[in-house]
Amino acid sequence: MENKTIESPMNNEGQYSYAQQSSYQKGGVESVNSLIHNQIRQKLNVRKLLASSSSNGPHLFSIADLGCSIGPNTFIAVQNIVEAVESKCKVEGFITSEEKQENVEFQVFFNDHVTNDFNTLFKSLPVERKYYAVGNPGTFHCRLFPKASMHFVYSSYSLHWLSKVPPEVLDPRSPAWNKGKIFYGRKEVEEAYFGQYMKDIDSFLKARSEELVSGGFMALLVPSIPDGVDSSRCAVNALFHMLESALVDMAKMGLVDEAKVDGFNLPGYNTSPEKLKAAIDKNGCFAVELVEQLGRPMPPATRPSVQRFTSGIRAVIQGLLVESFGGEIMDELFDQYTQKVLDSGIFEDDSKYHPFVDLFILLSKL
Repeated sequence: MENKTIESPMNNEGQYSYAQQSSYQKGGVESVNSLIHNQIRQKLNVRKLLASSSSNGPHLFSIADLGCSIGPNTFIAVQNIVEAVESKCKVEGFITSEEKQENVEFQVFFNDHVTNDFNTLFKSLPVERKYYAVGNPGTFHCRLFPKASMHFVYSSYSLHWLSKVPPEVLDPRSPAWNKGKIFYGRKEVEEAYFGQYMKDIDSFLKARSEELVSGGFMALLVPSIPDGVDSSRCAVNALFHMLESALVDMAKMGLVDEAKVDGFNLPGYNTSPEKLKAAIDKNGCFAVELVEQLGRPMPPATRPSVQRFTSGIRAVIQGLLVESFGGEIMDELFDQYTQKVLDSGIFEDDSKYHPFVDLFILLSKL
């Protein structure tokens, strides 16, 4: 796989589009709604934030969803933020009645890579929304907004994506060369992935530290590896090793070019709370308001359930796979993958794998 900047991996259309196959992510988004709502109610200083936005008309509250994809989960998330801030504004007296609700206006920036299907996203905007919607294409690993212009930044199931595959894993001369693999497992490979992740999260935090106003909030929801747990024993990573196994089997059968498998690596890294907090501390521009590790229920260990789950993974990474292997093998690949997941017992009650855990972290700009 050519080492280049990664564009949006999400599948935008058809039966396996992210919009149709993201129920797992929807469950995570909904699980943190009350956490966000409570933190806004308890800690967000809307009087301070809005005082800097406008003095000659309605106060403007700006929100961004980074890595929004094509819905509908982004609409659930931003509506919750808008409602929570609106409620806090009423308590603070910025909104005194339904008739005077225009005292505070909301603007939501939907961000994703330039290859994201923004047409589909905006066609499905909620009709009764209480915000003005803006598209903002581009990578969130660099600046996207003017300095001190954002009040609330949100991102779910996006920050684990790397800006590029670590160069070392593509180099046959490197100890981290990942021949015959598509995800990190060996120590040298994992260290290369971690190094790229730390570069990317550092760039992400630097950009947001400039864009957020003082006192502004940033909420992040990411797949997680619990502190002190071997990543290879976690279900979230094991699932990609099973996909790797399916690709290798197809290469042995002559259905996939072995050299293409050697050159393909998934550009993702699942962090732990300790590693993410270390990056935040290094940045020094944010205070950690809340950290929660959220256990996610494992799907039932039945074929229909496993099929639905692997279809969700297909929606997330099919774009990357098609780019490297072509679309003709996708059905066969995911049929084999589904069977491997079913045979692994990963969703059984007595599974040897650590179940899914999401990490939610809420930051305030110092």
